[in-house]
Amino acid sequence: MAAYKRPQLTDEELIERVKLPRDKEVLGILDQRFGGSRNNVRCLDGKTRNCRIPGRLKRKLWVRPGDVVLVEPWEFEGDKKGDIIYKYRPIQVEFLRKNGYLQKLEEMDEF
Repeated sequence: MAAYKRPQLTDEELIERVKLPRDKEVLGILDQRFGGSRNNVRCLDGKTRNCRIPGRLKRKLWVRPGDVVLVEPWEFEGDKKGDIIYKYRPIQVEFLRKNGYLQKLEEMDEF
Protein backbone atom coordinates (compact mmCIF):
# COMPACT_ATOMS: atom_id res chain seq x y z
CA MET A 1 0.00 0.00 0.00
CA ALA A 2 1.39 3.41 -0.99
CA ALA A 3 1.85 6.01 1.71
CA TYR A 4 -0.40 9.06 1.59
CA LYS A 5 1.50 12.14 0.49
CA ARG A 6 0.21 15.52 1.65
CA PRO A 7 -0.33 17.97 -1.24
CA GLN A 8 2.30 20.72 -1.20
CA LEU A 9 1.07 24.33 -1.22
CA THR A 10 2.87 26.93 -3.29
CA ASP A 11 4.20 30.15 -1.75
CA GLU A 12 1.30 32.16 -3.19
CA GLU A 13 -1.28 29.85 -1.64
CA LEU A 14 0.44 30.04 1.74
CA ILE A 15 0.39 33.84 1.69
CA GLU A 16 -3.30 33.92 0.75
CA ARG A 17 -4.23 31.71 3.69
CA VAL A 18 -2.35 33.32 6.56
CA LYS A 19 -4.33 32.74 9.76
CA LEU A 20 -4.61 36.00 11.70
CA PRO A 21 -5.39 36.34 15.43
CA ARG A 22 -9.08 36.64 16.30
CA ASP A 23 -10.78 37.65 19.55
CA LYS A 24 -8.46 36.58 22.42
CA GLU A 25 -5.80 34.87 20.28
CA VAL A 26 -2.26 36.30 20.40
CA LEU A 27 0.89 35.86 18.34
CA GLY A 28 3.99 34.65 20.14
CA ILE A 29 7.45 33.20 19.72
CA LEU A 30 8.38 29.86 21.24
CA ASP A 31 11.20 30.23 23.78
CA GLN A 32 11.69 26.80 25.27
CA ARG A 33 10.28 23.28 25.12
CA PHE A 34 9.66 21.48 28.41
CA GLY A 35 8.47 18.09 27.10
CA GLY A 36 5.08 16.47 27.33
CA SER A 37 3.69 18.97 24.79
CA ARG A 38 4.48 21.88 27.16
CA ASN A 39 6.27 24.99 25.90
CA ASN A 40 7.28 28.44 27.09
CA VAL A 41 5.98 31.15 24.71
CA ARG A 42 6.66 34.93 24.73
CA CYS A 43 3.46 36.58 23.51
CA LEU A 44 2.98 39.96 21.83
CA ASP A 45 0.90 41.24 24.74
CA GLY A 46 4.07 41.20 26.86
CA LYS A 47 3.27 38.05 28.85
CA THR A 48 5.17 34.77 28.95
CA ARG A 49 2.83 31.80 28.96
CA ASN A 50 3.27 28.11 29.68
CA CYS A 51 1.48 26.73 26.62
CA ARG A 52 0.54 23.22 25.65
CA ILE A 53 -0.28 21.61 22.34
CA PRO A 54 -3.85 20.25 22.55
CA GLY A 55 -4.39 16.52 22.04
CA ARG A 56 -6.06 16.95 18.64
CA LEU A 57 -2.86 18.62 17.31
CA LYS A 58 -0.23 16.62 19.22
CA ARG A 59 0.83 14.45 16.28
CA LYS A 60 0.35 17.13 13.60
CA LEU A 61 2.02 20.20 15.12
CA TRP A 62 5.79 20.05 15.60
CA VAL A 63 7.42 23.13 17.08
CA ARG A 64 10.96 24.28 17.84
CA PRO A 65 12.36 27.26 19.75
CA GLY A 66 12.17 30.37 17.58
CA ASP A 67 8.94 29.39 15.81
CA VAL A 68 6.19 32.01 15.53
CA VAL A 69 2.93 30.52 16.84
CA LEU A 70 -0.68 31.50 17.47
CA VAL A 71 -1.68 31.15 21.13
CA GLU A 72 -5.16 30.97 22.61
CA PRO A 73 -5.00 31.98 26.31
CA TRP A 74 -7.04 29.91 28.75
CA GLU A 75 -10.13 31.45 30.32
CA PHE A 76 -8.80 30.50 33.77
CA GLU A 77 -5.23 31.74 34.43
CA GLY A 78 -5.10 33.17 30.90
CA ASP A 79 -2.14 35.39 31.80
CA LYS A 80 0.03 32.36 32.60
CA LYS A 81 -1.31 29.51 30.44
CA GLY A 82 -2.60 28.89 26.94
CA ASP A 83 -2.86 26.53 23.98
CA ILE A 84 -0.73 26.62 20.83
CA ILE A 85 -3.21 26.32 17.98
CA TYR A 86 -1.13 27.16 14.89
CA LYS A 87 2.49 27.37 13.75
CA TYR A 88 3.43 29.85 11.02
CA ARG A 89 5.74 28.85 8.16
CA PRO A 90 8.67 31.12 7.19
CA ILE A 91 6.86 32.72 4.22
CA GLN A 92 3.85 33.43 6.45
CA VAL A 93 6.11 34.99 9.10
CA GLU A 94 7.54 37.27 6.40
CA PHE A 95 3.98 38.26 5.41
CA LEU A 96 3.11 39.04 9.05
CA ARG A 97 6.28 41.11 9.44
CA LYS A 98 5.59 43.13 6.25
CA ASN A 99 2.03 43.90 7.33
CA GLY A 100 2.99 45.03 10.84
CA TYR A 101 1.62 42.17 12.92
CA LEU A 102 5.05 41.41 14.43
CA GLN A 103 6.09 44.97 15.31
CA LYS A 104 6.09 44.34 19.06
CA LEU A 105 8.36 41.31 18.61
CA GLU A 106 10.84 43.45 16.71
CA GLU A 107 10.60 46.10 19.45
CA MET A 108 11.55 43.44 22.02
CA ASP A 109 14.77 43.30 20.00
CA GLU A 110 15.26 39.57 20.55
CA PHE A 111 13.58 38.33 17.38
